[in-house]
Amino acid sequence: MSDPARRPFHLLAKPTGAVCNLDCTYCFFLSKDALYPGERTRMGADTLRAYLTQMISAQPDGPVNVAWQGGEPTLMGIDFYRETFDIVDEVARPSQVIEHTIQTNGTLVDDTWARLFADRQVLVGLSIDGRPDDHDRFRVWKDGRGSYADVRRAWDLLRGSGVECNVLCSLSAANVDHPLETYRHLRDDLGARHIQFIPIVERATTANIEVAEGGWGTGRGKRRILYTQQGDLVTSRSISGRQYGDFLCAVFDEWVARDVGEVFVQLFDVTLGAHFDLHSLCVHAPTCGSALALEHNGDLYSCDHFVEPAHLLGNIHDTPMVDLVSSPRQVAFGRHKLKSLPRMCVECDVRFACHGGCPKDRFATTPDGEVGLNHLCEGYKAFFTHCDAAMRTMADLIRRGRYADEIMRPS
Repeated sequence: MSDPARRPFHLLAKPTGAVCNLDCTYCFFLSKDALYPGERTRMGADTLRAYLTQMISAQPDGPVNVAWQGGEPTLMGIDFYRETFDIVDEVARPSQVIEHTIQTNGTLVDDTWARLFADRQVLVGLSIDGRPDDHDRFRVWKDGRGSYADVRRAWDLLRGSGVECNVLCSLSAANVDHPLETYRHLRDDLGARHIQFIPIVERATTANIEVAEGGWGTGRGKRRILYTQQGDLVTSRSISGRQYGDFLCAVFDEWVARDVGEVFVQLFDVTLGAHFDLHSLCVHAPTCGSALALEHNGDLYSCDHFVEPAHLLGNIHDTPMVDLVSSPRQVAFGRHKLKSLPRMCVECDVRFACHGGCPKDRFATTPDGEVGLNHLCEGYKAFFTHCDAAMRTMADLIRRGRYADEIMRPS
């Protein structure tokens, strides 16, 4: 029987901190190296063991996700992950099913990496922003060269080696106005069957917007600042709510007409789940706080989007991870998402699916002057309204023991 004191939570571990071999212009996480000036941001053996032991022991029976992100996590080298697998095999309980995942830009992936991922059944999330020109506009090397060709090589290698791969497609000013071209490239040219669309929203203040426009990396002599979730301005790379809604609606219409059950778009799956009162993605759950971030040295932060001093919970070498996850500060952080909803959101027809979106983007003002509206609200409202009839049809099919893809074959 599972220990009732154990609780499920998700954690993104960042073994290289913010260090990355690319210099993606919109990646505000590149600025987080300012949190650890002068440090060699590589996870040591003691932190690796403490992380895996504490995290796995705190989880209940069943699936347990061990997830790596960056920066660029493959910079740790392949032996680091071999050690990870050895420790996990040692400490995991027989009643637990370990699911290994890694989010990577793919540029360092070779045959050896591919064999390891295949042998250990690692789910790889590969960052690809659609067509080559769109991808190369912001996902660049430190000398400004585009990275699409390198990432495409990794995609083909991983797929050819039998590695399960998802596409992580950031939506920015480069691709958001090309919804069908982007979707069809991922679906048809790459053969992607699992896709996440991630809206780029880079906040800024009047004091730092000029610096923010230059990007967050270290290349080409940039002046840099530490990115924090402050300000009600956004960079020119960011997308608007209307753009996001138009993109989602266009892709949804193509998907629901021909791809249900064949291509899995994360937000579409999440929206269908909301019709069963299931909330698998923190962005659109009523509360949050169960998706944390671990830095290279054991510092634990409330959320991957809030790796900043105000949201540092503590260090797992000083306080057990389970205590930090369950701390009053973290509980309050998660509940604030629900408690801070503007009245406009509380009374909204699509609240059941939206729940106000991610707190990091709640810096707009409602028409009646209340603060806390999501920057992407217009898009969320448009999309959840647009897809509602089709989602209800699919939900009804499932409730009757049938399949959602029957929506493509109306009787």
